[in-house]
Amino acid sequence: MKMASARIITDDLDRLVGFYELVTGATAERPAPVFAELVLGTCTLAIGHSQTVQLFGGDVAHAADNHSVILEFQVDDVDAEYARLEPLVEDWVQTPTTMPWGNRSILFRDPDGNLVNLFAPVTEEARARFSGRP
Repeated sequence: MKMASARIITDDLDRLVGFYELVTGATAERPAPVFAELVLGTCTLAIGHSQTVQLFGGDVAHAADNHSVILEFQVDDVDAEYARLEPLVEDWVQTPTTMPWGNRSILFRDPDGNLVNLFAPVTEEARARFSGRP
């Protein structure tokens, strides 16, 4: 089994797609007016309009209602990303911080309130954990 994508449901597809294009530097593919994908090196971030939820059989997901998932993106330089995004992100949760497990990290909320973590392994142990990953 391999992880194919993570999907966010939103009421404002264009706003959220634009935000993640800015954060990731990727251009979204739009196979349908209510759906977009940002294909990244290791995973795809899918963003679907709340209209798509009915295709899954009912009211199974709610836009802007995530309280348990953090989307995480590995970057080369957390401090550089913070400097780039600081004027663009409205809701910062954590400025650059080195975590006890050896990653340097910034945490912020996207326009729908979902948590986003950009991190880089900075200790020898953390770098070793990520050395064999795609």
